[in-house]
Amino acid sequence: MPQLRLALNQIDSRVGDLAGNSEAIVRWSRHSAEQGAHLAAFPEMALTGYPVEDLALRSSFVEASRAALRALAARLADEGLGELPVLVGYLDRCETAQPKYGQPAGAPQNAAALLHRGEIVLTYAKHHLPNYGVFDEFRYFVPGDTMPVVRLHGVDIALAICEDLWQDGGRVPAARSARAGLLLSVNASPYERDKDDTRLELVRKRAQEAGCTTAYLAMMGAQDDLVFDGDSIVVDRHGEVVARAPQFSETCLVVDLDLPAADPGAPTGTVDDGLRIDRVVLSEEPLPAYEAEHTGSHAPRMDDEEEVYSALVVGLRAYVRKNGFRSVLIGLSGGIDSALVAAIACDAVGPENVYGVSMPSKYSSEHSRGDAAELARRTGLNFRTISIAPMFDAYMAATELTGLAEENLQSRLRGTLLMALSNQEGHIVLAPGNKSELAVGYSTLYGDSVGAYGPIKDVYKTWVRRLAEWRNRAAEERGETPPIPENSVTKPPSAELRPGQVDTDSLPDYPVLDAILERYVDRDQGADTIVAAGFDRDLVTKTLRMVDTAEYKRRQYPPGTKISAKGFGKDRRLPITNGWRETA
Repeated sequence: MPQLRLALNQIDSRVGDLAGNSEAIVRWSRHSAEQGAHLAAFPEMALTGYPVEDLALRSSFVEASRAALRALAARLADEGLGELPVLVGYLDRCETAQPKYGQPAGAPQNAAALLHRGEIVLTYAKHHLPNYGVFDEFRYFVPGDTMPVVRLHGVDIALAICEDLWQDGGRVPAARSARAGLLLSVNASPYERDKDDTRLELVRKRAQEAGCTTAYLAMMGAQDDLVFDGDSIVVDRHGEVVARAPQFSETCLVVDLDLPAADPGAPTGTVDDGLRIDRVVLSEEPLPAYEAEHTGSHAPRMDDEEEVYSALVVGLRAYVRKNGFRSVLIGLSGGIDSALVAAIACDAVGPENVYGVSMPSKYSSEHSRGDAAELARRTGLNFRTISIAPMFDAYMAATELTGLAEENLQSRLRGTLLMALSNQEGHIVLAPGNKSELAVGYSTLYGDSVGAYGPIKDVYKTWVRRLAEWRNRAAEERGETPPIPENSVTKPPSAELRPGQVDTDSLPDYPVLDAILERYVDRDQGADTIVAAGFDRDLVTKTLRMVDTAEYKRRQYPPGTKISAKGFGKDRRLPITNGWRETA
């Protein structure tokens, strides 16, 4: 059987940075060539970054992407890499009108191109366009209508882009009809908890349907609230894993494959789903037999807590670095939320770039002040204490506030102080709110909601504790000091805005609350369905009302790393002014 050495480069691209992304593609192409690769591949829209959102609607950006692709092809050849075919995702435009979709010629396309000997030898556009969750590709793109097949060293390789594998039909059965020996899909599929298992089963299923070895190349890194976890996979035609790349790491997965020889009688013309076979021949003859050096590496899998924690670190690091910042500022209350955010920040950007501020009021307990200082000692982050008591007294002397207004004043004073320090010193503020609090509106606008980024915005409170315990346990296993004080993990959660206050004064116990929220927010279950699952009706009614009336708060919260199937933001889009209620 013909042999082929495939290099799958799961790299991190920055949206809009055509020059920087081109540099990365050249660098990793050179690395692929040094590994003896016969074909190098890069993720979906690696040249432009993903998702480009409304940049796709700017003809200037589309043309810049096309020009950058041509320049990249020429540069690869100029640097001695022209003999290595390179597959790269980019933003293109359709040359013909698409009356079926009401789109004229020039409409944007999510595309990929094969570069060889300084030329663009093959282009194709994504056939299946996702339009759910965080995806809006029907808003931006028109689909491709070809089944691209490239013959390389005597092997026919069918090409696909991301959703082409996730949806039934289209290029997967077309690859079988085209009698391909390898199906190669380039992807920018965002991370969700447990998605690695779903992805593996998908690739196994599609390989069996296509009847050929299937390679799934994934993007790594983060863009705004999305994280890409890598985890590229190669399986044989029976669905057995040949190789698997690490999670949350830029890498080049190199694998030697034995593949069936191209069928000289393979069909041309139109095949499944109306796709037209677009064949390009680079080399007919198989390579001389060589000793396989890369028979398949299998990176170890992370457990659930390590996986989620890694996603949060990658998401925050990318947001800070890609936006040109160097340091972050956190209000440290001594509680578990701000402690976890601080630990994530230290791992993401280094403790020397993390600045913590304790801002006690007259209601702050001694143990909370001590826990904040202990966290700083354990992690090595920069720490200071600024009391808000004088500011609070000045406000109270100027106006009469009681009850909730008095409580929220403390939070807003802290928010104002953090933003003032941010302006003065150049740090970005991290908001410490978790998903449970945001869901029910248990946060103060312009107080604990201030900031540029919310690292645990999509993490329920029960998971906050799981992650804190995991991070401490991981430190102990490495012989390091656990970063989060035990008291921050075990003490009852409290905003400490009045004497003796605890969260359960206003909210159900978090395990019960989170179970209801997961059904209502993440799975869109109605009140009757949740009650039928065993929850008290009065509690469900109260919880759902809190969620429904807090939409205006969530809309004003900063972006944060998405780790669930439905995070607040692009995933879950509800009107602020809304007369519908699940319960009477």
